[in-house]
Parts: sequence; C-alpha cells; structure tokens
Amino acid sequence: MARKERIFIFEIEGHLVSSEILTEYFACDFEECHGACCIIGDSGAPLEKEEMEQFRKEYDNYSKYMTPEGRGALHKQGFGVVDSDGDLVTPLVNNEECVYTSFDKDHNCYCASELAYCKGECKFKKPISCALYPIRVSVFSNGTMALNLHRWKICDCAFAKGKKEKVHVYKFLREPIIQKFGESFYSALEAAAETLQNNGEL
Repeated sequence: MARKERIFIFEIEGHLVSSEILTEYFACDFEECHGACCIIGDSGAPLEKEEMEQFRKEYDNYSKYMTPEGRGALHKQGFGVVDSDGDLVTPLVNNEECVYTSFDKDHNCYCASELAYCKGECKFKKPISCALYPIRVSVFSNGTMALNLHRWKICDCAFAKGKKEKVHVYKFLREPIIQKFGESFYSALEAAAETLQNNGEL
C-alpha cells in the first residue's frame, strides 16, 4: 500500500504555509488547457486594490488586446468588482471569461495585460493571484497570510505534467513567490523542502 502523504502547516516569516506547496508537483500545460482558467470559475480572479489601479492606469497600453465584449463589460462594471464573498475580483463578461482575457485565432486564452507586458508595452503584468496559482493566499484579520494549495479540475493536466517532469509547486512558482513575499521567504521555503527531503517526505 502506498504511503499516505502527511500534510501539515509550518510558519515562515509570520505566514502559515501548507506542506503541499513543497511536496506536490505542478507545471502549467497550456497546450492541454488552452488558458481555461481565464474563462471557467464562479467569479473573477482575486484582485488587490493596487492592482486594480494598475489596470486603470495602464488601460490604454493593453486594451487593444482585449475583446470588444471585455472592453464593454469593463466600462459598465469598472476595473474591479466585489463578488458574493465580499472579495475584490476582476470583472467577468456575462459571468464567464475575465474581462481582461484575450483570444488568438485558435481560441487560446491569454491575459491582455500580460501580452502587452511581454511586448514591452505595459508596466503591469497581471494580478499576483493569477501568477501564484495553484497557491491561494488567505489573509486573517491580524494580517497573517496563509498559503494553501488549491486543486481545480481544469488544472489536472498541470499537476500531471509537474509530476511527470518532477517540478514541485514552489519551484514552478519561484518568480511570483519572490515577487509577493521576497527572496528570504523563498530561501526559507527551499530550506524547509531540504528538511523534508532529508526526512524522506519529499
């Protein structure tokens, strides 16, 4: 019988981290999913107030990559909306795709601001919640953040690809983790992973 993975929570720089971020594998498989995370979901992507203002500030630089429907929905709803859970999120087009979604001729989905960013036309890339997925960050009333692994069926292919290529979640997300939490936080993650490996849990 296969050994069942032990899941636990540890603390780094005052934040709570699920061990699954170190032990699970993940690598986006765009050729398989075609960017479905931009379309499927109950609400838009979690958005920080500063990011909403960045979307507002950079609009003229990325809006040409948005769909006409996306631009229309944005003009009606604004650059961010509050969902049924009381969270600030990106607006949606007809309760489906994110307003900031861009489609190519093969109907692959991209983030309009990220397209512009990669072309050197925009200073804002995309919401950190999108970049950090499948890590989801929750914030407690005292400011403590909890980092947990989120599983979404449309990303099954990414978990499978990560496992096949032996890419752990924290390694795949190195850049956005450092962007959000800093170099020292990531170094502590690496140290924790090494400890788990030495204990035979990684």
